[in-house]
Amino acid sequence: MERYQTVYQGASAEITEKKSRFIAAVFPVSSEEEATEALENIKKQYWDARHHCWAYVIGTEQVTERFSDDGEPGGTAGKPILEVIRGQKLYNVLVVVTRYFGGTLLGTGGLVRAYSSACKEGLAHSTIITKIKGFKLKIQTDYNGLGKIQYILGKDDVPVIEISYAEQVELIVLEEKEREKRLRFEITEGTNGKAQIERIGICWFAKVNQKTEILEEE
Repeated sequence: MERYQTVYQGASAEITEKKSRFIAAVFPVSSEEEATEALENIKKQYWDARHHCWAYVIGTEQVTERFSDDGEPGGTAGKPILEVIRGQKLYNVLVVVTRYFGGTLLGTGGLVRAYSSACKEGLAHSTIITKIKGFKLKIQTDYNGLGKIQYILGKDDVPVIEISYAEQVELIVLEEKEREKRLRFEITEGTNGKAQIERIGICWFAKVNQKTEILEEE
């Protein structure tokens, strides 16, 4: 998988149902060990709570899914949390929903709705990104070809992460793997073969808060 949605920055959120408090905590995780550590920290933070229900989806090629009702009736907590994560097509994420019992039983349907709603609220407060695997490309051009290249990059929404001006102009851009050949063709055609394009790296990148960032380099 070379493009998937994940959590860049987790958050917490709380809802109340019939005086029971449901506190959702969202974490980006890349291993089961990270998920276990995050869960243990939540249990320490809310040590006096009755339930810490959770679910996670880890991996993109070989996906691991786990969930726990942590004492709630079977199928009313962990599975609904997992279904919300699946529904938003998220990977490498853990959601823990802590419940403080308010004295009123919610019933099976009420619990499912409460845990689902808390999970959705936590994710709504988190920063969700689309993580893309692609190439870091260096483009060199004379000043006559710059305008055409900038038009092509803008048309295709190709992020430019660096630009320098000397005798020639040098741009560092990021492009998805499957779109690289097309970009090379368009730039070559647009500049009559005068621009030079060199692949200088492989990386994962994403748009975060309206700015494209390199997240990992290989």
